[in-house]
Amino acid sequence: MFKKKSGHAVRSFATASVLLAAVAGSAGIAPAFARTINIMETGSTLLYPLFNLWVPAYTRAHPQVRINTEGTGSGTGISEAISGVAQIGASDAYMSNTQVKQNPNILNIPLAISAQTVNYNIPGLNNVHLKLDGPVLAGIYDGHIRYWNAPAISRLNPGVRLPHHRITPIHRTDGSGDTFIFSQYLSFSTPYWNSHVAYGTTISWPAVPGGLGALGNPGMVQAAAQTPYSIAYIGVSFTKEVQRAHLGTALLKNRAGRFLLPTKTTVEDAANQLVNKTPVDERISLVFAPGAESYPIINYEYAIVNDHQASMATANALRNFLMWAVSLRGGNSRSFLRQVRFIALPARISALSRRQIAKIR
Repeated sequence: MFKKKSGHAVRSFATASVLLAAVAGSAGIAPAFARTINIMETGSTLLYPLFNLWVPAYTRAHPQVRINTEGTGSGTGISEAISGVAQIGASDAYMSNTQVKQNPNILNIPLAISAQTVNYNIPGLNNVHLKLDGPVLAGIYDGHIRYWNAPAISRLNPGVRLPHHRITPIHRTDGSGDTFIFSQYLSFSTPYWNSHVAYGTTISWPAVPGGLGALGNPGMVQAAAQTPYSIAYIGVSFTKEVQRAHLGTALLKNRAGRFLLPTKTTVEDAANQLVNKTPVDERISLVFAPGAESYPIINYEYAIVNDHQASMATANALRNFLMWAVSLRGGNSRSFLRQVRFIALPARISALSRRQIAKIR
């Protein structure tokens, strides 16, 4: 990971590189260094592991492009793409209607499809897939359900000896796409949560005694691992870290009433339910999709990008990288996505993304 540069510095560097290339060319000097283009990516910690697989592979084949990556949370990714600090704002959340109206030049471009798990640290039960649903999770996160052996949890898990111990809910403290999709699951499945808390990259979390906040997906894993009887929501790109921490993973109840884990099949089935409903600007929730085999918390992973870049050189480099990222022969190949448990964009969505990428100038 490289040190973050301001948007002004990145634009100035790219402009200077083009000028140096012209001078070097007229002097007969090899201009390889002068042509270097810097692209700044920042945002989603769920997307961050994938970008760190993509960038070395892409830049080896395109050494004139330098892509700097930072996992800062989706909220920061969106705001820094809008402000021009970053060329790519990585986000698990699409921009709101208000944000789009205020920033009509900003594109929301799906790069892949991801999912989220609900994980817990219950001594003696982390090897058991407990069944949980939206209303129970809403009750835990608003403080109405306080103990692991509460009747609402016990009814979902007959035969499991749940402990009479206080639950410690852990939530994200940064502007987070993971919070966005988790709170959508609660909102779409639980009218009380929707009317009292709702969803967003940042929300007013109800005050729950003993509740904890954590920064990014790494912070969520660490906090859950260090806190017995806790519960957390974590992006699937951190599955290996969850396994190393020996946390439990819940079976989540979908819209059809089935309890599922996120697998390639259940994530694909959920996505396929909404492919044809995805609008041309590709801003849509995939959470709580219909279908018996649909895992309930999945999402498009977005690149938030200004369609007007500071220089043609930067625009070309950015456009070429993103076209590679959504290609099945490039960033959407199974060799990359299986490492972070993402799935490739369906053909129709890939075509919509390519159409948006082509607008970058």
